[in-house]
Amino acid sequence: MQVLIEEFGQYLRHERGQSEHTQKAYCNILNRFADWAKGESIERWNEVTLTHLLSYLQHQREDSNPEPVDEPKKRGRPRSESAKLSTASLYLEIAALKAFFRFCVQEEFLPTNHAENLSLPRRWKRLPKALTHTEIEQLLQPITPITPASLCDHAMLELCYASGLRLAELRGLRMEQLRLDAGFIQVIGKGNKERVVPVGRHAVEAIERYLTAGRPNLVRDKSPGNVFLTSRGTAFAAVTLWTRLKKRCRAAGIVRNITPHMLRHSFATHLLEHGADLRVIQELLGHSSISTTEVYTHVAGQRLKKVHQQFHPREQITPFDDEEPETRPQ
Repeated sequence: MQVLIEEFGQYLRHERGQSEHTQKAYCNILNRFADWAKGESIERWNEVTLTHLLSYLQHQREDSNPEPVDEPKKRGRPRSESAKLSTASLYLEIAALKAFFRFCVQEEFLPTNHAENLSLPRRWKRLPKALTHTEIEQLLQPITPITPASLCDHAMLELCYASGLRLAELRGLRMEQLRLDAGFIQVIGKGNKERVVPVGRHAVEAIERYLTAGRPNLVRDKSPGNVFLTSRGTAFAAVTLWTRLKKRCRAAGIVRNITPHMLRHSFATHLLEHGADLRVIQELLGHSSISTTEVYTHVAGQRLKKVHQQFHPREQITPFDDEEPETRPQ
């Protein structure tokens, strides 16, 4: 069973162009199924039936919540026995099984796709949380004292808000992808899809300051061609990068919890609030489907409601506000 899982992982990476994160997540799910199948005396994929798949999913649903597919188990933090597999995790499990069996049938490794009749659960769409304009102004104030690291942090924050980059896209951005003289950058997004994203004047100035006075002091003999480097001259790991940005958020006086996607959400939400076309925002964010971008229309709708309540004269003044309570009609 392991051989086909490895074949599938290579297929995702090299033929489908999926990210390393997606490849690992799907393969971890399949390895988990293979471990369960071994306990059921199933040794080959051609022995697996729809009944086995349903039994496995039921086992996952009823069992305590398994470790996240992309994170190692954290020591000292036992899992809750009452925790169940979330709908989002179950969705991912089914999606991985469906993709795997579809691949095996296409490549004639298996005669029948037993996973095609598995139905994906409906997922709730969470409305994205964005920073306010005031919080953005706080966050993008010049960082003092001026050091190579502070110049790097400021350039990253300006670029994130100016271009709506994902965290992985920011980490992987290389020098040859910068076109600052023309005011844009080339971004390699999900599935190795390339897009061109404009960069605003403030972000260009911050990046140029960093490239002139900051990055040369961070470069070492074996430093990669990434734009943003750590103090050791290496590329940022995901956790390290976001820890740096979160520290900057706290230093700016933003007390609420900031997630990696909030700058990206702020970029899209603020564009929409100021009249940008949804299709343009879709292209800038690198969404393959407009339905993914449409979630921001709900956020903008909430903003419109708040503005209406704040500024509409009939919403600002409650009837009889100038009268004493006992004189109001019952």
